[in-house]
Amino acid sequence: MPPSIKFKTPMLATLVEKPFDSPDWIFEIKWDGYRALAYKKNEQLELLSRNNKSFLKKFPDIVDELKNIPGEFILDGEIVILDEHGKSKFQLLQNYQKRKEGTPYYYVFDTLSLNGKDLTGFPLVDRKKTLQKFLKSAKHPHIRYSENIDEDGIDFFKEAAKHELEGIIAKKKDSTYQFRRSQDWLKIKCKLRQEVVIGGYTAPSGSRKRFGALLVGLYDNGKLRYAGHVGGGFDENLLDDVFEQLQKKLSPKCPFSEQPHTNNPVTWVKPVLVCEVEFAEWTDEGIMRQPIFKGMRIDKKAKDVVKEKPTLLRIVQS
Repeated sequence: MPPSIKFKTPMLATLVEKPFDSPDWIFEIKWDGYRALAYKKNEQLELLSRNNKSFLKKFPDIVDELKNIPGEFILDGEIVILDEHGKSKFQLLQNYQKRKEGTPYYYVFDTLSLNGKDLTGFPLVDRKKTLQKFLKSAKHPHIRYSENIDEDGIDFFKEAAKHELEGIIAKKKDSTYQFRRSQDWLKIKCKLRQEVVIGGYTAPSGSRKRFGALLVGLYDNGKLRYAGHVGGGFDENLLDDVFEQLQKKLSPKCPFSEQPHTNNPVTWVKPVLVCEVEFAEWTDEGIMRQPIFKGMRIDKKAKDVVKEKPTLLRIVQS
């Protein structure tokens, strides 16, 4: 594997508040799954998350097809599972990991290298043309090219919201591939979503099993600050799955900088598990209103989880 690239952060998008139109940008669906980089060299393959965890054993169908694609490459994309309407849903990945329900797909949207040629310095539109041609050369039903549209970001965003997608990604046509978060790639979300660190859970009440709610927080200047409790979004299988993970991380100490007040007894856990939630809004005190659990994030480091704030950005037309 190419060590100069393997351990770098993939190119990440900057959050902005509103969609826009521009002839200098393309727009893609924001897939709701696991970001994954695929490396193939000397007949060896690796499929890595953004924090360098291997997906080789988790998605064997995708791995087998990547192995059968001739040549050497570094591809960037998202592993997803689609519902009956063709929408990617992160929760479906949780079901697949535990019970092998659903079919995983790898939607590829960029290529960093092909057959030994470094493409990271080429404009995005050229990389995507090369990628589209490359993927057409082999049969791989679980590997798909991620399509895009030109210019009309506002209407594209409206369609994404209408179909209850997570959001869209805007990418500057002439952008190079940068191993960092960049303003040449932007994300516009249809709903508020946030990764959070689990610091504990409350005892269940009534007919609820396993736990009542997760106590979650965000890192701020090295301290884990409480950001709310997450009790919605769980079915019985999810309660069992998450509870099983929590039992491996029990702790006698509260991990939050200030201990939150709760109505039910709390069991603390080490602040290493990350999950994603959808919520209505932030309160003035920095607490999420009506958070709904969407799934565990095995591809994110807890210490990297901070409050995501939209960047004010002025799009300059050429």
